[in-house]
Amino acid sequence: MKLTVYKAAYRGHADHGWLNTWHSFSFANYYNPDRIHFGALRVLNDDTIQAGMGFGTHPHDNMEIITIVLDGELAHRDSMGNGSVITPGEVQVMSAGTGIQHSEFNHSKENEASLLQIWVFPDKKNVEPRYGQARFSEEEMNGKWRTVVSPDGQDDSLWIHQQAWFSLGVFEPGSTISYSLKKSDSLVYLFLISGELVVGSETLNQRDGLGIEEIAGPIAMKANKASKILVMEVPA
Repeated sequence: MKLTVYKAAYRGHADHGWLNTWHSFSFANYYNPDRIHFGALRVLNDDTIQAGMGFGTHPHDNMEIITIVLDGELAHRDSMGNGSVITPGEVQVMSAGTGIQHSEFNHSKENEASLLQIWVFPDKKNVEPRYGQARFSEEEMNGKWRTVVSPDGQDDSLWIHQQAWFSLGVFEPGSTISYSLKKSDSLVYLFLISGELVVGSETLNQRDGLGIEEIAGPIAMKANKASKILVMEVPA
């Protein structure tokens, strides 16, 4: 098993005042030729948006877009006619396909909002744009993995046009954890939302990433502290 650690402090960073953002992969003005994508995973942005601020209407096409709200409230509108407020515990997916336009704003006039915005290359181009949103309670992921995104919507997960599975887990200190691939030739990118986690000889802290390749069996890990983990299983 090949492990590559991506420390939180070495991500691309931009502070625009209204937006404080960290880029795990090359994005906007951050370019790192060694960090363009990880398999089908193209973008992993860790955003904090100031109260009342946000992204004006802008276009996307031929990308699967996943948004996970960690704190606060995110107001969404798009050219498909969707309008909603996404809160912690909710996940949003969009298949941009032939083209969409959308806007995202911090719904609160008082508090920050923090979220992960993730882009995945699709396995089909120029599909009809689509939208999905669902709530996943923390009880569903306490001490176990809760699949929130999949290729087929299994177990009431959201689905995207890609052989990719996103799973969230919340684990107590001292927990021994195992993750088994859904597809034998997948890669795994693990993102530690909070806590401290040991995988093999590597120790991860809050917002560190870990690329896992050449996976021959279950991935074993141990939580040194209370940890919330996002596992993204994607094609190479």
